[in-house]
Amino acid sequence: MSTLTHSYEPPVQEQLEPSPQLQRTFLTIIGMGVLILILGILAEAFHWGGSHEAAGAAAHLGAGEGATHGAAHAGEHSVLWRRIIVSLWHSNVFFIGVSVVGTVFMAIQYVAYAGWSVIVKRINEALSAWVIPGGVLLVVLFFIGRHDIFHWTTEGIMTKGSATYDKIVAGKAGFLTTPFYLIRMVSYLTIWGVFSWRLRQLSLQEDLNGGTRYFHKSITTAALFLVLFAVTSSMSAWDWVMSVDVHWFSTMFGWYTFASWWVSGIAATTLIAIYLKQAGYLKFMNANHFHDLGKLMFGFSIFWTYLWFSQFMLIWYANIPEEAVYYNQRLGGFGGRYTWMFYFNLVINFGFPLLALMTRDAKRQLIIMKIVCIAILVGHWTDFYLMFMPGTMKGDNGFLIEIGIALIFLGAFLILVTRRLMQAPLVPVNHPFVEESVHHAT
Repeated sequence: MSTLTHSYEPPVQEQLEPSPQLQRTFLTIIGMGVLILILGILAEAFHWGGSHEAAGAAAHLGAGEGATHGAAHAGEHSVLWRRIIVSLWHSNVFFIGVSVVGTVFMAIQYVAYAGWSVIVKRINEALSAWVIPGGVLLVVLFFIGRHDIFHWTTEGIMTKGSATYDKIVAGKAGFLTTPFYLIRMVSYLTIWGVFSWRLRQLSLQEDLNGGTRYFHKSITTAALFLVLFAVTSSMSAWDWVMSVDVHWFSTMFGWYTFASWWVSGIAATTLIAIYLKQAGYLKFMNANHFHDLGKLMFGFSIFWTYLWFSQFMLIWYANIPEEAVYYNQRLGGFGGRYTWMFYFNLVINFGFPLLALMTRDAKRQLIIMKIVCIAILVGHWTDFYLMFMPGTMKGDNGFLIEIGIALIFLGAFLILVTRRLMQAPLVPVNHPFVEESVHHAT
């Protein structure tokens, strides 16, 4: 049987060498972020643009948590400090999710014995570069800003007879305690970081030594990681995101948050591949690879919408106050400050990818794919904005500070990813399925 008689030369010399212009671009992104952040700080400090128009809106929310939570925060730190802390937490959680999805995507390809995706494997490995620094920053942010992010950390809130006592929060005391929370946080980040590092090392050793030994070790490592990630991803969503709205809960929230991370990670992988391709790299990556990545973005945008609708529909239909408060805050609450974003979230994360990627040809056009990838990343950053801001800032939210911090994170993230990409050939030349990937066709 001679199905592979064609000539094939492994792309051993395909090494990323970023131009000085690329480095300047990343620094420009950070610089723009700093400038916008400073403008946002000045706008908040001097009340430009009516940034406090809805400062008292919590009193009109009509839901107990909105008023008490806002009151609990009012005496702690200034609105400016809280916006900075919450924005740092928001963008860091988003980028940690995108980062770890690189490892998740790679692990799934290993256990599925998939060959087509080998061509983007190094991009997946590079995405995970943010897990460790982002994790360290997350722990630091929890220590310095937990009272501004999480209502359940208020002193005395779980102590009967205290002025700040909250019966509902006290009922969750077994789970929401600072030491246990920190143990869980460090555990998630350690598991993600260690497995990302291990899969990366096996990949590099495979490049140097060849053979299938490293491939089979990677499959075993990937399988164990996926089992652990299935648990830790949902728990991290409860801890880092859902516990912001401590009175509220959703049994679907872990999956919902993962879906947002997952489609963002695929979009990031695709976008980096497009830029590398347009820069003259990834010569063996063809329209079929982009087509498959486009199908994944298309399909999982619909999957995210399915979870979004299922969560919304069940809570709306049941109309139970302790559940409905979450949507009351986002649909009409705080003077309607979040209402437009609620609908924009659905349009950019569902309507736009659905229409833009519906045809086969669209998934093979780099310009369309690039636009959709950027839209998905912006859209799901906005999705996390909606998860965090109503529960923390109430009516004191804004955008300049948040966008500035997001751009700073983006520039730093791209610098780390690019450095990781530079450290090894862009295509793992000794992977057993590399030739299958090079000649992938759909």
